[in-house]
Order: sequence, then structure tokens, then C-alpha cells
Amino acid sequence: MKPLARVTRILAVLSVALGVTAGDSLAFLRSGQPAPVFQEQDTSGKTYDLASLKSKPMIVLYFFDVGSRSSTDLLVNLSGIARRFSDSDMVVWAITRSGKDEAAKFVAESSPGFPVLVDDSGVSKDYRATMVLPTVCIIGPELKVMDYFQGGGETTEIMLVRLAERNLQRKQTMVAKAITDVAVEKNPKNTKAKAVKGYAELKEGNVEKARKVFEEIAKEKETESEVIGNEGLAAVYAQKGETDKALKTAEEVLKKAPERSYAHVVKAEVLYSRDKKQEAEAELKQAVEKKEAEPHQKALAYNQLGRLLSNIGEYDQARQLYDQAVEIDPYYIEATSNKGMTYEKEGNWDKALESYQKAQTIDKDDAFSAVLLKKAAQMSALQNNSAQKERVDRLVKDLAQRFRDQQSARKKEEKDTWTSRPLIVSFVDFQEKGGLAERDGFSTVIVTQLSDLLNSGGRVQVVERVLIERLLEELNLGTSDLADPETALQLGRVLAAKVIGTGTLFFLPAGTMMNLRLIDTETTAIAKVFSKQYPSSGSLGAELETLNEQIQQVLTDKYPLRGFVVQASGGQIMINIGARQGVTAGALFEVLEEQEPIVYKGRVLKAAPAPVAVIRVDNVDQDFSYASVVSKTKDISADAKVQEQKG
Repeated sequence: MKPLARVTRILAVLSVALGVTAGDSLAFLRSGQPAPVFQEQDTSGKTYDLASLKSKPMIVLYFFDVGSRSSTDLLVNLSGIARRFSDSDMVVWAITRSGKDEAAKFVAESSPGFPVLVDDSGVSKDYRATMVLPTVCIIGPELKVMDYFQGGGETTEIMLVRLAERNLQRKQTMVAKAITDVAVEKNPKNTKAKAVKGYAELKEGNVEKARKVFEEIAKEKETESEVIGNEGLAAVYAQKGETDKALKTAEEVLKKAPERSYAHVVKAEVLYSRDKKQEAEAELKQAVEKKEAEPHQKALAYNQLGRLLSNIGEYDQARQLYDQAVEIDPYYIEATSNKGMTYEKEGNWDKALESYQKAQTIDKDDAFSAVLLKKAAQMSALQNNSAQKERVDRLVKDLAQRFRDQQSARKKEEKDTWTSRPLIVSFVDFQEKGGLAERDGFSTVIVTQLSDLLNSGGRVQVVERVLIERLLEELNLGTSDLADPETALQLGRVLAAKVIGTGTLFFLPAGTMMNLRLIDTETTAIAKVFSKQYPSSGSLGAELETLNEQIQQVLTDKYPLRGFVVQASGGQIMINIGARQGVTAGALFEVLEEQEPIVYKGRVLKAAPAPVAVIRVDNVDQDFSYASVVSKTKDISADAKVQEQKG
């Protein structure tokens, strides 16, 4: 190779590695700019329109020459990955300027797992893919260009690593690992590809697999490999809870490579978990200043510094950092929803709503942002509805005065102590402890989602979050104030809640430990304690549905519905409780008969009522229900007590 050509080649490879296109700026597509839209047909005449893929998270356009083996080799690898992970939402289109017959022959022989389009409209020119092939363009959300590569050899390796990283960023860890396997097969010394695989294993919670990957990298002789391997090991030790080893390894990385960014992030995580927040902030500030980091690592650094600043009320600075994180990683849904939380904390619900909507466009299946979006929509609607806002404001002022006067919302004297009142539950935001969670709003999501799930069952009524948010604002109460059990209990009593739910979220590297306590506001007794660890890679929605079922069962067993028979006519029984108290169709009740008192050693003891019949609810009105007899040993009379059957 001639010296000038060699220099040009080196510059091209370096520019791609740095995320900057080489050569004349007019000859390449730059990250962040809109991708040129087009329509082309495949070899069978089916039309494909890029504009129709605006909602897709990732599109890979692969421009190639059918007659060039260097162009088609990688295409075959991508075809295998596309087939394996057809549900990953990664769209691959191969585009060629070769003739239709040649393209059809290639399709027949190779059977790719994606369409091969024949360029009849000149799209290759729009993408500057006429002189150097293969040319690969990776397009992200809203059809914005993310990465652009030209040529084979080293550029192909760089492209594969970046494609794997992009899939890691959008949590498609299996796809990321499959792509790294292709890269390592092409070059067994591809350290960065191996590292992506290690971080994918770590994200999946496969800590030991990740450790082995990074140990193998660290054993290689090159300084860069040793640094990258040890940097990954520091993250592994942190996730395992071996914090001293994590700090020591991170320090070793920084001694050999002072400009590495991610080692500072690992140190910050450990320091924050030890309640050394100022030291953690200093490390994160260094992390965002340092230049040597992979995109997913640098985005994390910006996000974590934003999280820390948001926690101390520096919302404007936090938003700037979140924006920088998303600029680096358009798939960073955590940073996008975190930005929404800063607006939420300021009470700017319209802006919060915008951020959560954007998060949902990144991943429509993300349960976290979906819950935040629903809540923000409700709060925004309240802000923009003057009549409803006035009603809530009046109620909040009345409740706030009751709280200050230490009054309960319940009447002190009730003639009927047997008939159930509505079972009202109020959730108080959780205390957050431990490490610096990557995502803000975990407590809000848990409380909001649990409230919705419990309300939907009909058995329990949960106090509206809108009301609680406004009441806390009126009383100027924060999360730290609600850590006081008496304050939380008084708040529950003012809201007429029978049970309050409160607890702690402890953020750990491997996930989040939740401790939820259900407390009876009348007796102050703890009805139930739930302890649950939510892994980082788990499905929060599924976990909360399970918790909802467990809570429903506990409340049903602890507080069975009670009432009286109003009328017993033929086979139909009318009772004095209905939907407002939580009765649902199909519920079983025991009809009870009072028993003669028991005399024991001169003392007269009240005997527990005995069941004489079982009835099943068929129809439910607001305050009454109608049931049919399932079994009985005696006739059912008016005024007989009924109690919900357990189990």
C-alpha cells in the first residue's frame, strides 16, 4: 500500500472509532441528522418505505455489492442474527446497486433474514454509498442517524462493536452478545467486542460470566486490554458488593490510564452507598470530564451526576446532564424519564408529561415510564381543569386543618360496629437508601402502580395520589417527615384510611430491595411486612402484579367484610353492604348465629357466633348485595350477621 493511501486509511479508521466521519464533511452523514427517506422494492417487487419505520427503535441500512465477497460476508452474519432475534425490533435492510437478476440470485442462494432492496431511485447516492462498500448506516429513534461506517476490514470490526453497543444500550443484551461473537470470530483479539459482551452479562445479572470475560481481557498483554478488563472487573466487584475490591481495582485503572471515565463512575457508586455523597459527586464530575469511555459508559456518567444533583434540588443542571446523556445514547430511557422527574418535583406536570411521552417512544413496553406518564397526565389534567382543581384545593385545605388539629376523618361514635366500612388504603412514599439508583422515581412508580392494581380489584379503595400529593404540598411535608411513623399514621387517619402502606427502598448494585409495611391506623399494629428484591433485569410490571395479589389476600384475610341480612325471601338473601364496601360478585359469606354465653369459673364469656349457612353474592349494588344460598343448617332470618368467608 502506498504511504498516502495508508495514511488516508488510518485516518478513516480513527475517525470512525472516534465517532467522527472522515474526509470531506459533505461526503458523509453525521450523527444526529435526519436520515434521507426513500422507497425501494425488493427482488420480488414489494415496496419498502423508510418513512414508515419512524416508530422503530433501530434500523440498519447495509449498502453492498452482490459481486464483492468483502461486501457479502458480513451480510451473511447479520442475516443469521436477524433470524435468531426476529422479535428484537431491529430492522435490517440490505441495499444494492447490482442488477435485479444478480440480487435475486443472491437472495435465492443465501436466503437472508431481511429484505434485499434494489436501488432504482439513487438512494445509494443519498447515503454516499457508491464508491466504498460496504457502507452501513445505523438509524435510531425518529429516523435520526446514529452511526455511519464505510469499508471493510478494521472499519467492519468497529461497526460491529458499535452495533453491539447500541443493542446493549436498548437492553437487547442477547442481540449484543451475538454480534460480539461475530466480531470476536473475525478478530479474536477484539478487546472492545469482548468488553461489550461482559457488560451485557453484567446487565443480565450473570455476574460470574461477566467476571470471567473481564478476567480473560485483563490477562492480555496490551495495556489497553488490561485497563479495559480491570475496569470491567471493578464494576463486577461493585455489583457483587465487594466494595473494597471495586475501589482498589478502579484506582489501579486510573493509575495506568488517568483519562478513563468509567472507573470514576464505579468509585462514585461505592462512595454514595457509603453515604459519602460529596466525594461521589467529585468522582462523577471527573467522569464527565474524562474523554476515554465507551458511549454507554459516558452516558451513564452524565446520568448519575444528574441524579445526584436532582436529589439536592439542582434541577436545571440535572436536566442539562440528562440531555447530554441522551445525546450520546438516544436509547437512554432512564435519562429521559429522569428529566421528567425533575419537572415533576417542580410541579411542572405539562413538561413532565412531555418527557414521559418521549420515553415511551423510545420503548413503548417500558412499564416504568408508562406509570409515570399516566400519573403526569392526571396531574396535568387537574392543573388545567379549574373546577376540579378548586374542588381538590378545598378538600385539601380541610384535610390539612384536620391534620394540624390532630383530628380523624372518622366519626368517634358509631352505633353499628359490625358492618364494614369501605376498606381504604393510603400509600406513603418510600424512604430511599443505599446506592444511587440509575432511575429516579422508583417509589412513585411502585406506589402509583400498586394503587391502580388494588383499586381495579374492587375490594380495596386507595386514596388518590393527586390528593396525597396536594396534601403533602399544603402541609409542607417531605419524604423525611413521613419517616416518622406517627406522622404517617396521622396522615392515614386524616384520609380515613384503615391501613397505610409505607416502607423503604434500598438500592443495591444487583437490584432494589423493597420493605413494605402495612399498618393498621386504629391499632398501630403492623398487619403485614413484605420484603422483596427486584433485580435490575426483572420485569417490574409482573413483580408488582404478584405483590398486588399478595396484598389483596392479606387484606381480605385480615379485614373480612361484615354486614347484616336485610331480608331473606325464598332463596334470595339481601345484605346491607355492596360495592362501596368492596363486595364483588361471586364472594362467599357465612351467615352467623349468636350463641349462648359461656359461664366459666363464675365469669360470663361471650361466645363466638356460629355459621349456619353459606351464601354466594350474585348481584351487587352500591350499598346492598343480593345472594343465593349455597348451603344451610338453619333458616336464615333478617338481622343475622354475615361475614366474608376466608380462602
